[in-house]
Amino acid sequence: MVYGLEVDNETRCKHYHTKKDVIAIKFKCCGQYYSCYECHEEVADHRSEQWNEDEYDEKGILCGVCGHELTIHEYMNAHFKCPKCQADFNPGCQKHYHLYFGSCSK
Repeated sequence: MVYGLEVDNETRCKHYHTKKDVIAIKFKCCGQYYSCYECHEEVADHRSEQWNEDEYDEKGILCGVCGHELTIHEYMNAHFKCPKCQADFNPGCQKHYHLYFGSCSK
């Protein structure tokens, strides 16, 4: 289940809905997948928490095309493609890494 506003069957939402916006992020604070940080802010009843660097081996990213779960490390090193189905991920998402992943240098 992916939470958010106007979420489609490939995890796009009201805020991010281009062809490449096909990932959902599992939020550390609640263990639930959301389409984006804005959806979490608008829908969740709590503040978000960042994943710590020592937790980057946790599965925290969902490919909306094939449903494959990636660890945070896998996602950051996937060159903006799903390693299972090769769907393109939006490279612009890296601008928001600091909102999801603590100690992130990307």
